Amino acid sequence: MPAIYLIRHGKASPEADDYDELSPTGYEQSRLVGAELAQRGLKVGPVVAGSLRRQRQTAATALEEAGFDASASVDERWNEYDHVAMLERYDIGEGTVQQRLDACLHAWTSDPAEGGHSWTAFRDRVVAALGDLASGLERGQTALVFTSGGVISAAYSFLLDLPPASFAAVNRVVVNASISKIAHGRGGTQALSLNDHSHLERGGPTLLTYR
Repeated sequence: MPAIYLIRHGKASPEADDYDELSPTGYEQSRLVGAELAQRGLKVGPVVAGSLRRQRQTAATALEEAGFDASASVDERWNEYDHVAMLERYDIGEGTVQQRLDACLHAWTSDPAEGGHSWTAFRDRVVAALGDLASGLERGQTALVFTSGGVISAAYSFLLDLPPASFAAVNRVVVNASISKIAHGRGGTQALSLNDHSHLERGGPTLLTYR
């Protein structure tokens, strides 16, 4: 049965001037993803990443470590939501960054506003990207997608038919460089596993990050 791995990018650089850059920890996480992929004996099909730098850097590092003769094509539909713009859009008030982001996500998913930046538009483009990828898979192939936590959460919210309010709860726990597996067959596209990060636990607790 064809499968799709949704791989979250490694830890970015929230303390630096440019967030959209893998940190040293992010590169190590990406390397461990590649080592894990190499051990799984995959028949690798399409490989795709969003256009964000941290996504493409994760893809390049993991593919090199895995020894796959492949490079990631770019599809902007796998890009993350703009968390900076969201924090500015919804005046939540004081709190930690995580508390403010959670409140923003709840406001966003409850907002009926239409347009290219709405929750509905974000979810629909993720679902469309997933559907296009799944429909092109051949028997036994595994597609690799290097993307972000919000995208993975949106995909699983759709696959598991979760209410919009559950999106923030899923988004909060998706680990950097985790692997989530989706199967596609005659029965449709189904979630098999979410947030597998056992390959990171072998490296110690410092490699379990969420931002």
